[in-house]
Amino acid sequence: AVAAGPMPLPAGALPRAVAVLSFSVLLSARGAVQRRPAHSNLSASCWSRLHRVNMFDNYNVKFHHSKALTSPYPGSHIERSQVPEDKVGWLTEWKDYNPVEYTAKSVLARPSWADPQMNDEGFSPKFNERDGEVERKSLNGLYVIENGRPRNPVGRTGLTGRGLLGRWGPNHAADPVITRWKRDGSGNKVAHPISGKNILQFVAIKRRDCGEWAIPGGMVDPGEKITDTLKREFEEEALNSLQKSPEEKGKLEKQLQKLFSQEHLVVYRGYVDDPRNTDNAWVETEAVNYHDETGEMMDNLPLEAGDDAGVVKWVDISEKLELYASHVYFIKLVIEKRGAHWIEDPGSGCHE
Repeated sequence: AVAAGPMPLPAGALPRAVAVLSFSVLLSARGAVQRRPAHSNLSASCWSRLHRVNMFDNYNVKFHHSKALTSPYPGSHIERSQVPEDKVGWLTEWKDYNPVEYTAKSVLARPSWADPQMNDEGFSPKFNERDGEVERKSLNGLYVIENGRPRNPVGRTGLTGRGLLGRWGPNHAADPVITRWKRDGSGNKVAHPISGKNILQFVAIKRRDCGEWAIPGGMVDPGEKITDTLKREFEEEALNSLQKSPEEKGKLEKQLQKLFSQEHLVVYRGYVDDPRNTDNAWVETEAVNYHDETGEMMDNLPLEAGDDAGVVKWVDISEKLELYASHVYFIKLVIEKRGAHWIEDPGSGCHE
């Protein structure tokens, strides 16, 4: 049942990233849910200066909103109430906080992926647990219910309601990071002339809604397994499977089976600093890397933009990448794990 008032968080339930990587990566203090990645050799002070602090403290990540504070809200002319950086956290008292209320008409129309409004008759969501086919548990632990609504675990966003998000509370997504080594005409791996490390490529889409490049991911359907979401979203956005005939779909499935059934790397599980987030609804994701070491599995796969994608292509990975939401962060974790090229100019020091 929905709690009537604020529910205290238990010890240890603060927002945290569950990056399934070695502690050496976790303790490197280099992960940030921000637009532009940092160099792997930057000091902690330099990293903080560039990215408004997202440091690892006792293995918990202290997130700070950036994209979740931007205006206008995506797909609208709605301006968020301005939230000073020192007042984002709920522990900071702010009696005059007066956020704008907004839920998009497309959400209020009650499509299959959206909840009703909170006061609608018969709607009694079970927050912080599995609610029928809908997963209302957060990957970051328990979240507070205040005045009958879930409260964004990272802090204020200047906007209440659900915006473009269908679910009150966590909206679960999945992001498949499909990678291969860049190769020359003879099939040899291409190393970057400065770093000397091999260049990794990933399948990127250009989103129709905002024009930004991104990982071809999407929302988890009710009752759907994450592994199925990862595969489905890649097929829909990077292979245009929704427009394929049953015969063509069967051929794609056969080609993808080897890639998606191999050992994979869970890069990240948790909160995402997404421009669609509100005080009452937010995006959480599981980013998973499927790597084609030889390049043979993906060589004959016809990339074709579909669904939410305008363009799809293989993109060389480096620190110059600018991607949607927290996607650069996920890519950076893959790079560290694979030991691939990242830094374009190692002697440039601290720069944006």
